Amino acid sequence: MTHPPRLEVVGLAGLPDVRPGDDLAELLVAPLRAAGVREGDVVVVTSKVVAKAEGRVRRGVDRDFVIDEEARDVVAEWWGPAGRTVVARTRHGFVLAAAGVDASNTEPGTLVLLPEDPDASARALRRALLLRLGLHRLGVLLTDTMGRAWREGLVDLAVGCAGLAALDDLRGTTDAYGHRLGATVVAVADEVAAASELVRPKAAGVPAALVRGLDAYVGEGDGPGAAALVRAAASDRFGLGAREAVRAALRAYGSGRPAVPPAPDAAEQAAAAVRAALPGVVVEVVGDLVRVVGSDARAAEARVLLRVALAGEGLPPYR
Repeated sequence: MTHPPRLEVVGLAGLPDVRPGDDLAELLVAPLRAAGVREGDVVVVTSKVVAKAEGRVRRGVDRDFVIDEEARDVVAEWWGPAGRTVVARTRHGFVLAAAGVDASNTEPGTLVLLPEDPDASARALRRALLLRLGLHRLGVLLTDTMGRAWREGLVDLAVGCAGLAALDDLRGTTDAYGHRLGATVVAVADEVAAASELVRPKAAGVPAALVRGLDAYVGEGDGPGAAALVRAAASDRFGLGAREAVRAALRAYGSGRPAVPPAPDAAEQAAAAVRAALPGVVVEVVGDLVRVVGSDARAAEARVLLRVALAGEGLPPYR
């Protein structure tokens, strides 16, 4: 596709605090008309606002319990002074802190979850906006904030998409020097989501934006949605955090969820990992010493697993 020479990104102010059951499309009509919405524009809305309208709000419940409900697999997990921190893969395939369960920008005591099906939500919102605005081509993006492996900082990325090409596959084309491109697939939806965040500061109460200049990427159909951005598990070379990969190899964390709770200290945690990996093996902890009891082949295997477990947990080499 031809890349646009110019983009406009406008924050849509004036939306009220959205509550379960609200008609989000109707609430967006006035701000969009004020911004001069027209054919080929893209409307970007935070997934949190959509989730609130759809009633994906939980009150008076334990956050860890809700995270475990929403998580399909735990990618990384650790405990610190603030308690448990989880990075998890959701049922949609997104890898998010706390499985997308969020307590920010919502009433105290409430948690907002991701929409049940963000692409379906984006399609429904697009259809409603097209009808109310009398348009034929309009893109709709739902975004959520994510961290990125190997990079500091957070950025909004697309979790729901309709009417906009989520990807621009440039494989097979040539660059300015005539080199054939073999791996370049541009995440258009993510780029638009991130750009829109610049006019939607977290504390400004502006959950939506209008992006203009992407006509080449906006069609009359819904398109494949943000699901096209999710890398298949079979081709994901970084599907687990470093420690979680070790734990999975030790069979201590079969599905990515911990088989044992965190132990009170390093020695107990190492012993717990080995016990979970090889049930029945006797592992003793005396002070700061971890010892596998026995001299048979199974005990020898346990000693090897103990060294691997210690390395995976970043613990000193107990014997």
